[in-house]
Amino acid sequence: MADEIKYDYKSVQTVRGTDGLVIARMQKDGWEFVEQTSGMLRSTLDFRRPKKPLPRHLIGTAVGGLVILAVVIGVAAALEDGGGKKDGANRSTATTASAEPSAKSAPTGAMSAAAEVITPQNNPEFAGLLKTDSCDNANQDFATKYRGRTVAFDGSIVHMAPHGDYDTRYDFLLGPGDMGPNSGIGPAFKYEDVNSLDLKLTGRDTPATVRAGDRFRFVAKVGEFNAKQCILFLDPVSTEVQ
Repeated sequence: MADEIKYDYKSVQTVRGTDGLVIARMQKDGWEFVEQTSGMLRSTLDFRRPKKPLPRHLIGTAVGGLVILAVVIGVAAALEDGGGKKDGANRSTATTASAEPSAKSAPTGAMSAAAEVITPQNNPEFAGLLKTDSCDNANQDFATKYRGRTVAFDGSIVHMAPHGDYDTRYDFLLGPGDMGPNSGIGPAFKYEDVNSLDLKLTGRDTPATVRAGDRFRFVAKVGEFNAKQCILFLDPVSTEVQ
């Protein structure tokens, strides 16, 4: 029994069409695919990987290192406190002086740039993102840098399903381009828990209902990126009929 392999277990939820990408990503990190449970919109993927216990001699080394680190931190804190008593007044004056320039208002050009709608035409990062894999690190980088900003792109509804027990609210999976359910390139954008009014449909021939495969000009605010599900969340601003 001493040599019995012990495992860590992890379950990951994915949306339809991204299962293979998520499995590949997890396997790169050493996880073994165990089982898949499929739902209407989401799938649950179960993984495991062997635990890696820390050898006894390394545990002793780590404890010794922590003791040494604590002593060093204590000495450094004492020295810093002694110096602070001498220079406290000067440091306070310098801090006040250096803070004054930051109170000035931001330049008008910077404010207008922040309000600009991001499109593939005016933002190379967004243009590149629309051609990457849904699990690519570019998704996380873009969401972190531009969260809360507004983007606009031509795309289509890849999949839609009722949200929870509601028959008037839906989860939408969106993709760039006009391939609808056959989309295979670009991020997996998601509107979660929205109804038809939230889409704010615009254009000449505004439809009464929408379905998978419909093409639109999506304008939305950037939300967070869920790396486990390879989903980049968006909040709808407007949806223009193409």
